[in-house]
Amino acid sequence: MKKILVSLFVLLAVSIQVNAATWSAKDRVSTVGKQILTKNKINANITFKVVEDVADNSDSAKTKIVNISEKDLQYAGNDNEVAAVIANELGHIICCHTDKAKMRNLILNGNNTTTAEPTFADDIISSKITQKENEEADVTGVNLMIPAGYNPLALIVWVTKQQGSTMDVLKSRPNNFDRAMVTFKYLTYAYPSKVTAGYGCQEYRIFLASAEPVMKKLTKSKRKLAKFKKEQQKLIQQRQIDLEKYKTNGGLNSWGVTYDWLTKTEETK
Repeated sequence: MKKILVSLFVLLAVSIQVNAATWSAKDRVSTVGKQILTKNKINANITFKVVEDVADNSDSAKTKIVNISEKDLQYAGNDNEVAAVIANELGHIICCHTDKAKMRNLILNGNNTTTAEPTFADDIISSKITQKENEEADVTGVNLMIPAGYNPLALIVWVTKQQGSTMDVLKSRPNNFDRAMVTFKYLTYAYPSKVTAGYGCQEYRIFLASAEPVMKKLTKSKRKLAKFKKEQQKLIQQRQIDLEKYKTNGGLNSWGVTYDWLTKTEETK
């Protein structure tokens, strides 16, 4: 009996090693992406394409192709984290960030996309908007991951694996802690059972060590707790509205329509 158990253990260890060697985040995009679309009843005609550089999805409503950056996938270590990458990218599209970015560039640079280096003021505007948009996309992303059967805490892990700021280091916090906390607070309020279930990896445990004191401090103040609940309820409603609009309009929105009209008008002058 002991020999049989030893043999089974050896076979299991070999199997794990083989799977670890052959698993590739890039190869999992199509399957994981399809799962997210199907379970959330989003247009099944959408396909996914892995690109080397930054994912440009400014024309996804027309092409029905969602680009996923290979640079983002480098931080994904399993299917849950691949789902986080895909769901985040879909979140940006659903929240109209891709079209808003086109309009922002048009306003800052006119119709000349090759304008020289952006000014310091431009950088400040863009960075503030990007931070807010990342948070919106993250929350939308976890809403997509849960119906598809993926652990939403993987999105927090994926975010904290990415390069952080000097401030994170100085405060001895996980990378991108403030961004990750937005998602953690949302999950704590909207999906507490997912937080209770946890996520078995070192990166999440490190994040949790910093996140739990923040949440304890928040719950001790009745005023802060009431404000927190109000903000989370509003967040739930807004993200649901964005998703329903996306499903109804197929990705078309006023930002994209306005951009197309303005650029076509400029071309005819």
